[in-house]
Amino acid sequence: MVQPQPRPEMSLRISARTDYAVRAAAELAAGAGGLVKGEQISAAQGIPLKFLLNIMTDLRHARIVRSHRGSEGGFQLARAPENITVADVIRAVEGSIPTIQNAHPDELRYSGPAEALREVWLAVQATLESLLGAVSLADLASGSLPPSIRAMAASVIC
Repeated sequence: MVQPQPRPEMSLRISARTDYAVRAAAELAAGAGGLVKGEQISAAQGIPLKFLLNIMTDLRHARIVRSHRGSEGGFQLARAPENITVADVIRAVEGSIPTIQNAHPDELRYSGPAEALREVWLAVQATLESLLGAVSLADLASGSLPPSIRAMAASVIC
């Protein structure tokens, strides 16, 4: 009897910084527009507070979140959660999606048999941008992802 071969897994490295930023932003999206203290986000998502506060600074500079000081202060999204995508959050903390050896794919040049690899990396970038740009923070917070995203996820899980 022939045993089915396991499907080889490919992995995409998502930094802790990126994962934490998207989770923190989703937590704010679920907060119904009110102020949420950093300590609450940290506890709810298991993100070290100091790391979270650094991430929130990046998100504030990118105008994704607003912060309010004082005992009644906290963080809130700067725009409606349906108008902020996962791609927006990732760009705020990482710069661009993706980089290869700290370079943007369109900056790379290869020679010989690897020359076409630049186009492959550009296609990977376009696919990631499209996928991550199709998911808003409102989608994450509500758990109702676009059907195309659910279908892609289901095809990998099976």
